[in-house]
Amino acid sequence: MSVLLIFLAAVFLPLFPMSLVFNALAARITSTYVQVFLFVIWPQIGVAIILWGDLAPAHGLLIAWAGLSAILYAFRLLTIREVGCWAAMLASSAWPLVWLFVMQRPTDANVIGFALAMTAAPVLMLLVRDALARRLESAYTGLHGGLARDLPRLSGVIVVTTLAAMALPLFPGFFALLALLGSATPGIALGVLLTWLLWSWAGARLLQGTVFGPRSGPVAEDLSATTTWAFTSLLVLLVISGLLWTGGVL
Repeated sequence: MSVLLIFLAAVFLPLFPMSLVFNALAARITSTYVQVFLFVIWPQIGVAIILWGDLAPAHGLLIAWAGLSAILYAFRLLTIREVGCWAAMLASSAWPLVWLFVMQRPTDANVIGFALAMTAAPVLMLLVRDALARRLESAYTGLHGGLARDLPRLSGVIVVTTLAAMALPLFPGFFALLALLGSATPGIALGVLLTWLLWSWAGARLLQGTVFGPRSGPVAEDLSATTTWAFTSLLVLLVISGLLWTGGVL
């Protein structure tokens, strides 16, 4: 029974190749709001299965499977140009880390919080993809570069969201990774740090292909002040939530 539950949980907290199910489903959905709902709910189903079945991964093979899945999809980020697909690959790299966090036997609330922290940046990237597609009819890095000059508000949102995806300080992913590394073995810590490094590398490449570089593509209307403030408020809320959650874990 526990083996079946592990494989079922591996679909929702995706371990390769079960992660292909999530990525295929995410690719088929065209509505941004439905995608956001999918991204929020999908890992929480996996968390519910793990907590209900008491599936804390004690076996070395399962731990290695989770770590390698995270690294695999972090490498995939380096080759992705479409921002929506980039968000899905980031989620597929971040969610396997929940397995490693569960190994530390945290409280149920902290497991749920960790999964949400790992979901925040991919969801923000979906919103960025929607903003790009509405204005430029596509959301591919390298296709419309140099946006900082003509679309400063959108560029600012892209930069801050990408920093969140890179799990830099003040963002939920940063605090979640600190909590994971706090009790990790050297082997697990090395895998997590490699994943983190690859996120940063991929984030820098994404910024280079959108915000920075020579201007290319049509000039479009920038984000409105209202939308910019809405993004800013959401980011501030995420930062505060990350700080509060960290206070209960570290």
